Amino acid sequence: MKKTLTIFIWLLCSGLHARSYNIMDYGAVPDGVTLNTIFLQNAIDFCAEHGGGTVYVPAGKYITGTLYLKSNVNLHLETGAELIGSPNMDDYADYQAPLYPVAAHFGIIYAHKADNVSITGQGAINGNEEAFFDWDKPKIIEWGGTQFTRQKDFFREVTAGIGDGPVASKERPRQMVIFSECKNVLVRDVQLIKSPFWTLHFADCDGVIASGLKIWASLATPNSDGMDITSCNNVSVSDCDIRTGDDAIAITGYAFHFELPGYHNLRHKADNIVITNCNLQSRSSGIRIGFMDQNTIRNIHINNVNITNSNRGIGIFVRDMGSVENVTISQVTIETRLHTGDWWGNGEPIHISAVRGVPELPLGQIRNVTFRDITCKSENGILLYGSEESRLKDIRFENIRFELTDSDLNDIAGGNIDLRGAYGDRQLFAADISAFYAQYVDRLGLNNVAIKWGDVDKDYFKYGMHITEFKDVTLTGTDAAPSPEHPELPAIMLENGSGYKTDLNTKSIGKRNVQK
Repeated sequence: MKKTLTIFIWLLCSGLHARSYNIMDYGAVPDGVTLNTIFLQNAIDFCAEHGGGTVYVPAGKYITGTLYLKSNVNLHLETGAELIGSPNMDDYADYQAPLYPVAAHFGIIYAHKADNVSITGQGAINGNEEAFFDWDKPKIIEWGGTQFTRQKDFFREVTAGIGDGPVASKERPRQMVIFSECKNVLVRDVQLIKSPFWTLHFADCDGVIASGLKIWASLATPNSDGMDITSCNNVSVSDCDIRTGDDAIAITGYAFHFELPGYHNLRHKADNIVITNCNLQSRSSGIRIGFMDQNTIRNIHINNVNITNSNRGIGIFVRDMGSVENVTISQVTIETRLHTGDWWGNGEPIHISAVRGVPELPLGQIRNVTFRDITCKSENGILLYGSEESRLKDIRFENIRFELTDSDLNDIAGGNIDLRGAYGDRQLFAADISAFYAQYVDRLGLNNVAIKWGDVDKDYFKYGMHITEFKDVTLTGTDAAPSPEHPELPAIMLENGSGYKTDLNTKSIGKRNVQK
C-alpha cells in the first residue's frame, strides 16, 4: 500500500511539473478548413501564463495564421499533426519592413524575446506554398542583369515551361518560423515543409539546438531558404535533411536595410556555430556564410555534410563591413551543376569572394578558412575571388579531390562568374574558367589536392590552377592537369605575385611576373 501511494504521488507531481495543454480543449478543429489561429493562440497564452509546459497538437490538419510562441512553452506536434498556413494574407500579422512601400506579413510562428522555447515532435508545419506562386511563370533575372555574360540575352535561357525555376511569386508571408532575440531554443524532429519564403530563422538568439529536422520546399521557389542563422551565438545544427530552392543553410549578420521589426539592429557577432551530419540540396548555396553583413561572423565548424544536385556548394561572402573568420569545413561531399533561371551562383563547388557591395562603408575580410577532406564533382571551378581592397587571408585546402565535368548547359550558362550582391553593374560576367582560380589572396596553402578534368570541350576552360595577385603560396603533394582544350598551357599558372613554395615538377608550373 505504501509503495502504491508513493508511485501515485510521484506520478501526480510529475504531471504537475510537466503540464500539457491540448489545443482541442481550446476549440481547435482538425478538418483542414477551419481557421484555428485564435484557438491555438489561446492554448499558447494559457500555457505561458501558468508557468509554461507543452502545448500539444494531436493528429489532424489545422489551418492557421500567425502564432506568437512564448517563453517556457514547448509546441509539440504529434505524428500526423500538421499546422497549415492560411492561403489568406489577412490571417498573418503585418509589419512595416524597410524599403517596402506596403506592409509585409510574418509567417506561421513568431517568437520574440522568448526564453526556454521549443518546437518538437514528428508532426509538420506546412507553409502552403501552393497558394503563393505563379507556377507557370518563371522569374526573370533582374539583379546584375545579363549584359556582361558570355551568352547575353540567352544566358540561362528557358525555352519551355519554367526550366529549373525559380517561379514568379505573388504576395506571400515572410519567414515561416522565426525566433528573434530568444535564449535556449530547441527545434527538434519536426517537418518544416512548403515554406513560401525563408523556412526557419534564428535571429539574435543565444543557445540554439536544431536537430533531426526535415526542411523541404519546392526546388522551384525563390527565397525559400531552409535555415537562416543571423547574428546568433552558440548554435548546433545536426542530423537535418534540407531541400530548398534557395540557400539550404545561411549563416549571416545584419545589414540595416534588410532588418525587420523585432530584429533590433543589435550588431552581435555570429559566434560559435556547428553544423554536422546533414544532407543538403539547393538551387542556390548548400551552405552560405556571410553576405551583406555589418557585424562579424566567426568560429564556424562544418563536418560530415553531403551537398548534392545543387547550384553552389559552399559559399563564403563579404560584401559589407562585417568579416568572416575562423571557419573549418571537413569531410564534405559536394556535387554541383549549372542551372537555368535566376539562381545566384553558377555551379561552383566552393566559392569565396570579398568584393564591395555598398559604396561608402569599409569592406570586411575573409581570413583563416580551412577546407579538409573534401570531395567535389562539379560543372564549374573552385573560385577564390579576393579584391584589391579586401584580400583573402590564410586560406588552406588539405586532402581535396575535385573533378570538373562537362555540362549540357554550357552553351547557355557556362564560362561566367557570378558575384551578385556586388556594387555596380558588373556582377555577372564572362570569364575564362580554371578548375581552381584564386586572386588577391595572402598565405594560400594547398596540400594533397588532386584536380581531374572530365570531357570538357569549351575554349574558356584554361588552367588546372590559376593563382594571381598573391602573396605566399604553398603547393605540396598537388596534382593538376592541363585543360583538355588547352594542353599547350601549363597545368598551374602563377602570376603577379611573390613568395611561393612547391615540391611539384616545375615544368608543370607557368609563371608571369612572379618573385620567389
